Amino acid sequence: MKLTGAQALIKSLEMESVEVVFGLPGGCILPAYDPILESSIRHILVRHEQGAGHMAEGYAHVTGRPGVAMVTSGPAATNLVTPLCDAYMDSVPMVAITGQVGTPFIGTDAFQECDTVGITRSVTKHNTLVMTAQDIPRAVKEAFHIATTGRPGPVLIDVPKDVLQNTMDWDWPDSVDLPGYKPNTRGHPKMIKDAARLILESHQPVIYAGGGILKARAAEALRELAELTGIHVVTTLMARGAFPDDHPLCLGMPGMHGNYTAVTSMQRSDLLIALGSRFDDRVTGKLDGFAPDAKIIHVDIDPAELGKVRRPDVPIVGDCRLVIEELVTAVRDLMAGGTTAPDRSEWKARISGWQEKYPLAYEPHVEGDALKPQMVLETLRDSAPDDCIVVSGVGQHQMWASQYWKFNHPYTWVNSGGLGTMGFSVPAAIGAKVGRPDKMVWAVDGDGCFQMTAQELTTASMERIPIKVAILNNSYLGMVRQWQEMFYDERYSEVYLSPDTPDYVKWAEAMGCVAFRAEHPEEVQIVIDKANEIDDRPVVIDFRTDSNEKVYPMVAPGQTNDGIVVPPFQEGHHGQGGR
Repeated sequence: MKLTGAQALIKSLEMESVEVVFGLPGGCILPAYDPILESSIRHILVRHEQGAGHMAEGYAHVTGRPGVAMVTSGPAATNLVTPLCDAYMDSVPMVAITGQVGTPFIGTDAFQECDTVGITRSVTKHNTLVMTAQDIPRAVKEAFHIATTGRPGPVLIDVPKDVLQNTMDWDWPDSVDLPGYKPNTRGHPKMIKDAARLILESHQPVIYAGGGILKARAAEALRELAELTGIHVVTTLMARGAFPDDHPLCLGMPGMHGNYTAVTSMQRSDLLIALGSRFDDRVTGKLDGFAPDAKIIHVDIDPAELGKVRRPDVPIVGDCRLVIEELVTAVRDLMAGGTTAPDRSEWKARISGWQEKYPLAYEPHVEGDALKPQMVLETLRDSAPDDCIVVSGVGQHQMWASQYWKFNHPYTWVNSGGLGTMGFSVPAAIGAKVGRPDKMVWAVDGDGCFQMTAQELTTASMERIPIKVAILNNSYLGMVRQWQEMFYDERYSEVYLSPDTPDYVKWAEAMGCVAFRAEHPEEVQIVIDKANEIDDRPVVIDFRTDSNEKVYPMVAPGQTNDGIVVPPFQEGHHGQGGR
């Protein structure tokens, strides 16, 4: 069967069971847009290519399937670099297709030419320039295989215009042969036994669960391990929902803005069982002071992560779900042979004491002040279904959302962790709602973030994608303001936005959304109830929040986690790491 390269490209996507593509046409990719008219694939027309990438990410986060973005060459491809880097940092499976100038023009500085493969090499798991139409099916199959196996990540296919226009003989490869790419999925048996022995010897163990738990579909296995051993679990920013917040063994989020108990339990532990986590600097604080007495079991699909930051006592390369299942079996075998864990009642009592003394808390609203952002989030949380999907931007509102929402189900929390991309929320929420149309999706955004990608609400309106957006509008770049207040003597340089410009209600309405504003506590529940009743178009709420509110607890940059600072109104002011 003779097909054009463009037809082969779309047919290859269909062969990979792609249901939706987020994209924007332009000169070099234009041939690929013609066969979409006859395809079963839904195309969602974005307003900016960055939006296409973040939508693909949001889709992948909640479905586990790779998100697909398709854009043209030059500035379109460079606009895709930010979401590619975001997906790369957070191990999100994604396939990006970019147009390229015709093969005779490559290297001549032709109109809208750029070295897309060169530019994206460091922010993709793999990328390729396809030089003949015949190679398109193989390139697509390899891209999906690489994006979804091993440590997931973004893969880019760059296709010149004439390659899309030329004809080829259709041939779909049965298998993928990549000799240099063979991810190891099963843990080494000796390492598994060593890890099981360490687990049953430790007095003060903590499971340090990262985003790899979700990528490996390992939430159930994690729960089995925790309940079998009675070991408490911290869930990083990327792992929220991987272990239920309402579980008695859940300690919540560690890190720079983690809760006191999660941070301090890691700090005082004698064994950290790191599962799909990478010892990120936001979790460790000053590295040479991090968990000084802890032995380390480190499980990761990516061998490059083992020993990169902290040398593990037991390194295990493998798929998190398979390795945890093997660990559970090994621990059960030791228990059956008469090995028992030491008495950990004192450790559990210390953990309970920290939880009681330093819960997440904020000062109550004072009449006449702006809204407390934490209260807004608690009201949103209590008004939403238990399995509501929450998508956040980056900054104070992201930390408050992770702290105050309760995540009892995996794949209900979507955010930009490693790269910290402002503007992530609105397009990623659109992608999440496309992937899970049966779920309520709330985007929690700041006014700074919202202004970066709000135009994608036009996409949501035109495509009938009814996301809900809560803007915590404090008229500042809030997290930057917090740092300037705490570390720059309140010298507020270039962080003030405006409470009234733009008018978020009018702007949202102009983009086809329903919009509300809440300025007083008694209005919060009313507008949230109204928003939750609307399910045929996007809704935006402008919550006017207190710009003086800071995110606590906090580990200051360059400090060890022992110096965690709790809110001033809590006893002790400085936690001193629970010594």
